[in-house]
Amino acid sequence: MVETVWRMESAKIVATLARLVRDVGLAEELAQDTLVIALEQWPADGVPENPASWLMATAKHRAVDLLRRQSRYREKLAEIGRSTAPHDDPDLAADADDYVRDDLLRLIFTTCHPVLSTESRVALTLRLLGGLSTGEIARACLVPEPTVGKRITRAKRTLAEKRVPIELPPPAEAAARLASVLKVIYLIFNEGYAATAGDDWTRPALCTEALRLGRILAGLAPDEPEVHGLVALMELQSSRIPARTTADGAPVLLQDQDRRRWDRLLVRRGLDALARAAGTYGPYVLQAEIAACHARARTPGDTDWVRVAALYEVLSYVSPSPVVDLNRAVAIGHAEGPARALAIVDTLVLPGYPLLPAVRGDLLEKLGRADEARAEFRRAAAMTGNARERSIFTARAGE
Repeated sequence: MVETVWRMESAKIVATLARLVRDVGLAEELAQDTLVIALEQWPADGVPENPASWLMATAKHRAVDLLRRQSRYREKLAEIGRSTAPHDDPDLAADADDYVRDDLLRLIFTTCHPVLSTESRVALTLRLLGGLSTGEIARACLVPEPTVGKRITRAKRTLAEKRVPIELPPPAEAAARLASVLKVIYLIFNEGYAATAGDDWTRPALCTEALRLGRILAGLAPDEPEVHGLVALMELQSSRIPARTTADGAPVLLQDQDRRRWDRLLVRRGLDALARAAGTYGPYVLQAEIAACHARARTPGDTDWVRVAALYEVLSYVSPSPVVDLNRAVAIGHAEGPARALAIVDTLVLPGYPLLPAVRGDLLEKLGRADEARAEFRRAAAMTGNARERSIFTARAGE
């Protein structure tokens, strides 16, 4: 119960504490102290009636106790009292009244501050707002775990040394930080949509949180096509979540999903968001267009794979990446055949990325090269940190 509630609430707790104590690193320490208290008390006293509220209240008490021990605690306590009402927050300029007053959004703009490198912004935000471990972040970003740990430590130290305020940027600066914020939100969503570790195939709470932040951003920047593109992409992919697992949590791949279980409301919302970005070709808009091809197909056989492959071709120019090329190969495999796709896959290098050998295994199987396919699926199973994904690859090797 502690772990479950913590996964759901830790980001909100850290965000609120960061606003109160004005220090991201200290906020995380206070949040961890709160977790320790819960681990000590709940087994003995029972789980509170409202565990989320208990954690938040305990965390705030820890912050108040800390500020009381500081020399200027009276001023700080008055500041905390004012900050409980968002419209009285002294950190928000008068011309920012229309800003979304949300602790999580305030924190995500802070962790994406220009004083940090892009890699540090991503790692710190995934840690504080996504609640991911350094290992999960490392797998999501395809980098070694010690590297992620150093990035997070360095980022928190930099924010403290530079005295970066925990606040939304002025409207004139917000656009410059949007690209980094969008990237971070999408990585959070991806970790929820296809968990890199653990026993669950998906973590819907992360998808919900990322989608919520995306919708807030869309309201904050209504004229930014890429914001609507990201929201559309997340809405369309979220629509599949009910069909992505069986009743016992076993994974169901896209080609095998019962599309009647897709959430048609989310599909409609996704297509509406995509329409607001029409005529633009940013990376999130292009990915949303690809997701829309699947959403519009009533059956897997109705999918316009030629269009999907063409969209991936454009995406590979707009946002070059071996992962994009891998997905393009999958689409080409459906549109033109496995031999053409395998030629592309054999040129890709993605160390430690389990989907590369998995895709290669699938293509080899279709070409009748069973022994090679089996070896590739075994390689994929050895690489993944997700138990459900490993079961898929092991079963494919067994076939």
